[in-house]
Amino acid sequence: MIRKIIKIDEGKCNGCGVCAAACHEGAIDIVDGKAKLVRENYCDGLGDCLPACPTGAITFEEREAPEYDEKAVWESKQKKLRENGMAISHEGCPGSRMHTMNPGSSHTENTHSGASVSELRQWPCQIKLVPVNAPYFNGSKLLIAADCTAYAYANMHSEFMKGKVTLIGCPKLDSIDYSKKLTDIISNNDIQSVTIVRMEVPCCGGLEMAAKKALQASGRFIPWQVVTISIDGKIRQILPNTGF
Repeated sequence: MIRKIIKIDEGKCNGCGVCAAACHEGAIDIVDGKAKLVRENYCDGLGDCLPACPTGAITFEEREAPEYDEKAVWESKQKKLRENGMAISHEGCPGSRMHTMNPGSSHTENTHSGASVSELRQWPCQIKLVPVNAPYFNGSKLLIAADCTAYAYANMHSEFMKGKVTLIGCPKLDSIDYSKKLTDIISNNDIQSVTIVRMEVPCCGGLEMAAKKALQASGRFIPWQVVTISIDGKIRQILPNTGF
C-alpha cells in the first residue's frame, strides 16, 4: 500500500540513537553506526522520531510500504516487558484503549445547565483505531462521518450521532482505503443501518465510496443513506438507499 512513512538520510545521521529511543514502536535500530528503519510494518507514520533527531536526518515520504501492524508492535512490546518481569494489559497506544460511554447519563445535568450534550458512545472513534470486533458494534446503527462534518454542521451530535456508533476519518489526510476495515466491521457484526455523512468537497468522495464498497462487499442488505454537508454548514443533499 502507498502510505506515509519515515525516511532516514544516512549522510546526515550521526548514529546518536535518540530516534530509536523516541520510537515507541521499535521500528528503528542502530546498525553499523547509523539509524535504520528496520521494521517498516512497525512505523505508524506519526513521526515521534522527527523532533528527536538533532541533525534533521529524518523526514516523511509517501511510498509503497507494508501496512502498520499494531498487533505485531504490541506483541513485541509484551515480549520485552515479560523479559523484564512486567506486562501491559492494553494493545498499542493508551489513547486508543477501548471505552464505552452512556451519553444519556449526563443529559439531565447538562440540560439544566443549558449546555450541549455529547452523543459519542465509544472510544476510539477513528476508523483506523477502532477494533473490528468491539462489542458495541453488535446491534448498532453505524455513523461513518468525515472529520470536518462535526465542525461544519452545528447539530452533528443531536441529529446524526445520537443513538449511533460513530466512526470518523479523512481519506485525504489518512491516505488509506477504509473499505477493507469497514467491510470487516459490517460483515462481522449485527449492524442495523449505516449513515454516511460527508462534506461537499471532492476529496470526501473517497469516504463515501469506501463505505458503499464495504456495504456491497459484506453481502448484507442494510439500510443506508448518504448525507452531504456544505462548507457553510447546511445539509446539501440526502441520498437514501438506492441499492447496488
